[in-house]
Amino acid sequence: MKASELPLAGDGSLYHIHLMSSTLADKVLLVGDPARVDMFKSIFDSMEFESHNRELHALTGTYHGTRMTALSTGMGCDNIDIVMTELDAALHVESGEWRVESGERHLQIVRIGTSGSLQEEIDCGSRVAAVCAVGFDGLMNYYREWQSPLPEMEGAFNLHMALPAGVARPYYVHGSATLLEQVAHDMHHGITATAPGFYGPQGRAVRLHPAIDDLNEKLASFEWNDYTRMFRTSRTMREVRNIREIRELRVTNLEMETSAIYGFSHMLGHDALTVCLIIANRPKGTFLNDYHEPMRQLVGTVVERLAC
Repeated sequence: MKASELPLAGDGSLYHIHLMSSTLADKVLLVGDPARVDMFKSIFDSMEFESHNRELHALTGTYHGTRMTALSTGMGCDNIDIVMTELDAALHVESGEWRVESGERHLQIVRIGTSGSLQEEIDCGSRVAAVCAVGFDGLMNYYREWQSPLPEMEGAFNLHMALPAGVARPYYVHGSATLLEQVAHDMHHGITATAPGFYGPQGRAVRLHPAIDDLNEKLASFEWNDYTRMFRTSRTMREVRNIREIRELRVTNLEMETSAIYGFSHMLGHDALTVCLIIANRPKGTFLNDYHEPMRQLVGTVVERLAC
């Protein structure tokens, strides 16, 4: 592979994330804010590796004997394109050399983020897990390997939304049933919408106006009633029966990363889950300014459950 196509840092690690096979754990915790990685220093029992590069802050350590890597991503699906591609590539890179085979390793990836609720009853401070994600970012369309795992749900959603021409066609992809049960069994479950921006793409008007009228109301009113059919082509189909019964899924929240994380995980054979702390309730117009403590508690909960 040409150096220009998969650049490496001077120490042989991946150029952006500064991780390689030996410094990357199989359990990965993704956060947006680089400063949030420091929370793991007070949670991990020991630390073996740390790196900083722009908004990408990596920390590998152990918790109760389980090795984990915490990594910040910054904001947006463009950053996720870099992070997910290089996380997967790190399984193949050691001491600056590319290995075709990565053995039996695959990653369990949990994003711990913040989000805005689209449902009035899911208030600030709540925890929401993404059973699946709908992406407005269009990123998956740039990869030949992409095939929608949820074509019926995607078709129903696009018919419901009736989006204007020029907007990227939304795509649907599910997360890991295993991680959903292990990490988020007692949280709100729903569909997480991923937007390519914070203001117009999430229906906010400051001086400019969103191209999609009533975006949040349209999202909040979509329902999908056939939960198990989502996983019928998934390698985790056998595990769906272990999840508590969900009679219907609604679009519960809006954020900026999950669809890309799920899309890459689906194509590359990794397990992924997003859990979000709700810091805004869009129907009520409320916002949680100081969410450090509930975020610290959520991080602790995810680490504890992922180590089981």
